[in-house]
Amino acid sequence: MSISQLARSIEESPTLRLNEEARQLRERGQPVIHLGIGEPKNKAPITAILSSSAKLTSGDIKYTPSDGLPSLKKAIVKYTEEHYNKLVAPENIIVTTGAKQSIYSIIFSILNPQEEVILLTPYWVSYPEIIRMVNGIPILVTPEDGSFHPRMEDIVEAVSSYTKAIIVNSPNNPSGVVYTKEFIGEIVEFCEKKGIYLIMDDIYHQLVFDGKSAPPAYQFTKNDIETTRIIVVNGVSKSYGMTGFRIGWVLANRKLIEVMTNVQAQIISCPATVLQAAAEGALNGLQSFIENLRLTIENNAKVMMQELQTFNGIRVNEPDGTFYCLPDFRAYSNDSVSLSSFLLKKALVVTVPGKEFGLDGYLRLSYAGTVKDITEGVARMKWALDPNSPREIFIGDRKLIRDWL
Repeated sequence: MSISQLARSIEESPTLRLNEEARQLRERGQPVIHLGIGEPKNKAPITAILSSSAKLTSGDIKYTPSDGLPSLKKAIVKYTEEHYNKLVAPENIIVTTGAKQSIYSIIFSILNPQEEVILLTPYWVSYPEIIRMVNGIPILVTPEDGSFHPRMEDIVEAVSSYTKAIIVNSPNNPSGVVYTKEFIGEIVEFCEKKGIYLIMDDIYHQLVFDGKSAPPAYQFTKNDIETTRIIVVNGVSKSYGMTGFRIGWVLANRKLIEVMTNVQAQIISCPATVLQAAAEGALNGLQSFIENLRLTIENNAKVMMQELQTFNGIRVNEPDGTFYCLPDFRAYSNDSVSLSSFLLKKALVVTVPGKEFGLDGYLRLSYAGTVKDITEGVARMKWALDPNSPREIFIGDRKLIRDWL
């Protein structure tokens, strides 16, 4: 079989691979705990269910405009005004099949072969592969102080004549860090001055803890939507816990949205009608749903921090938001892929290797599940790794003895 060199060069999604391994173990009756996936346990908002159900009941399930249902775009206009204090027109919006496709469509639409996109380490696993899929070059900028917060001087040094865009994801997956207001202001000013696109991945922007907020980039530009270099990505997957609905959107100048619409029309025609109806229902429904989910996740994060603080040898920065934290496990291994595989094999706990986010020796842990999953999952990890923990543990109905330390 002949496979393209480009396709062969694209790495498998580690999170999807781990999800599949966990699913297979569960099917064999193994009591797997999943601390790898960013997917809360909540049910979808009732307004989303009713809206999609009404569309199904009507039987009128046809194509929509490639850039999305006008009624959904109207809801996004309202959402943008409320959360970003920014007035945009429907022509500044394209609805996509999730934030991941949003990122891909943006990169496909703006990047020429061998042009560069700057990524701030730790970065979301799909960014480098998406850039490579259009023959671009990811340029990694890694903070040296262990804070997970980028420095402008490092970014400035990394910029070259080939730099086309910088991707900023705050609150950040995988670290949970919210970048400071000062940093967002600086990077907006820098990108506007240099003519570099600033792609703001805001998918977690409402899931922030302890009264903090993730400052929107629009707050720091004097340009209007047509002249700013800011591109915003958002969607319903995280704030509404609607991961399986796969509806996202992009805010940008009209010319870019036109190009992205042409690209999308040739690839998927349009996002699914029923799923767009669900997203519209969520956006137009009671928004207290988001706060309830946020409070649950914030409580889970505190439980995760309490459990990890009793874990000898690791270091962890308390997250400001998202579903994740990124503890440093280098006291046990610098090879996060092997460590993650070991924990799945010995303790039946799914984690995601930090190598996939640009930081080997770290593991991304999700607290999007239940408190029971968090406490039992960390207890199993401690049993498998920490020589000061008890040698015996019950996993399911089996008593196991640690004999490898």
